[in-house]
Amino acid sequence: MADKEKRTIVVTGGSRGIGRAICLAFAGPGTSIFFNYFPEDPEAPVTEKLVAETGGSAKSLCANVTSEEDMSGFFDKVMEETGRIDVLVNNAGITRDGLLVRMKEKDWDDVLNINLKGSFNCIKIASRIMMKQRSGSIINISSVVGVSGNPGQANYVASKAGLIGLTKTAAKELASRGITVNAVAPGFIESDMTAQLSEKVRENMVAQVPLGRAGTPEDVAGVVSFLASEAGSYLTGQVIHVSGGMYI
Repeated sequence: MADKEKRTIVVTGGSRGIGRAICLAFAGPGTSIFFNYFPEDPEAPVTEKLVAETGGSAKSLCANVTSEEDMSGFFDKVMEETGRIDVLVNNAGITRDGLLVRMKEKDWDDVLNINLKGSFNCIKIASRIMMKQRSGSIINISSVVGVSGNPGQANYVASKAGLIGLTKTAAKELASRGITVNAVAPGFIESDMTAQLSEKVRENMVAQVPLGRAGTPEDVAGVVSFLASEAGSYLTGQVIHVSGGMYI
């Protein structure tokens, strides 16, 4: 594993929410952070500024994770600047909720393409770089519902369950090259997505959490940072639930 102070970190969907918290968890002097966003997001420069305030550097690029061409260009820019990729966090994701029998095909395709295919694209590109280095850490942001299921989210659940399977397979394929692959499965986390829920729905969600509160983006980011650290270097193929006990 590269020196913590000189690592290159890539975070998809890093402009806000959990993605921003992950960028900040890795930020520090000498650390180079690159993140993408799509579509255009005015919050991206804010994340860059917050990282810079820690003494680190962050650069962002509008790139679509569903496009292998877009992401190849993104990773090319990272390699041009730093020559390596130490950590990849696949965080980009969307929801398009609805009952299965009424779900539009486009809503199914959009969620699977961004949440699952996007992660596949990034793992495929980054793992080739990491294999040459014979080191690296890949962390995929799944969800507690990818294990438990959730009515009204067939597309989202399928994408997050698929991401767990992708994590386990990639872990087995890449372990011999010194690359770890793990998943983090957040529960009910304060975010832009959950902020759109009604107060009643939010109260019902919190009532299902044994710890009695919603999680924060920082709760998730702390676990991601650990998995990419020397202390987490003997963990691979694991799914770490950050859910306050929603799933045990």
